[in-house]
Amino acid sequence: MGPMDLLRDNRRRGQVPSLRTTQKSRVGEASEYLRTVESVRVLDHSHWRWSGHGQLLGGGQAGENMASRTILVVEDDPDIAQLVQLHLRDTGYEVDLAQDGPAGLQQALANSYDLIILDLMLPGMNGLEVCRKLRASSKYSLVLMLTAKSTELDRVLGLEVGADDYLTKPFSILELLARVKALFRRMDALRAQAPLPKPLTIRAGDLVIEVDKRKVQLRGRSIELTAKEFDLLLHFAQHPGQVYTRATLLDAVWGYSHEGYEHTVNSHINRVRAKIEDDSSRPRYILTVWGVGYSFSEEWPER
Repeated sequence: MGPMDLLRDNRRRGQVPSLRTTQKSRVGEASEYLRTVESVRVLDHSHWRWSGHGQLLGGGQAGENMASRTILVVEDDPDIAQLVQLHLRDTGYEVDLAQDGPAGLQQALANSYDLIILDLMLPGMNGLEVCRKLRASSKYSLVLMLTAKSTELDRVLGLEVGADDYLTKPFSILELLARVKALFRRMDALRAQAPLPKPLTIRAGDLVIEVDKRKVQLRGRSIELTAKEFDLLLHFAQHPGQVYTRATLLDAVWGYSHEGYEHTVNSHINRVRAKIEDDSSRPRYILTVWGVGYSFSEEWPER
């Protein structure tokens, strides 16, 4: 029996699929893939909603006023930028684009955006530096960092300079839209939980925190803090005497989506203590509650 006779015999036994069947299967898979890519890339503007999943993504949900949400997308890849803009607009947001770091920073400072979607690798100025400069300004916008790097160090660096969340490339549009909605929900929840206006200046012993200017002074001397160090200290100072676990601090200051990074809280507290305490081994401001977590002192004896 020759090779072709053996192949025909095996095919009859069902051991080897026929070439025609294989070709049909592969052509079918390729066609389905191309239809999927085409539907993503040439999505029209007529309220097409991913085969009816608009309610899942938030498009047209009752009770949400997304028309007032403004988003800046800072991304140097025009295909990605336009695709993201298209889907965000289709969901109901107002979206502007910037293609490099300096332009993105200028637009962000000149306008009041609710959210900035910021690529990490940008020409002119990288996303980390843009985020750092944004957090040093008096304006505050949510920041969602896009990164092609998936290492923990890159994610932690983004969070430490002030990003509220991150998304690793390649990402799906569905996940991007879900994360955008989650950030807005969290922002709205925090606003609802704190309806009373907060004081613009907080004084605790020798420490002075100017909330609107995001500045800290100790006995008249300016203290340089990173964006997240300031957020952490401010959260403590606004709730003196309240005890927080590392998990609750992570949720309140960094956001629920960063579970598993409790060690980041420890490192930030150690750095803040080193900057504001006379003796970080015997802190007066951020106190350790053994077996539980941390609290901000509410007693300031005369010195």
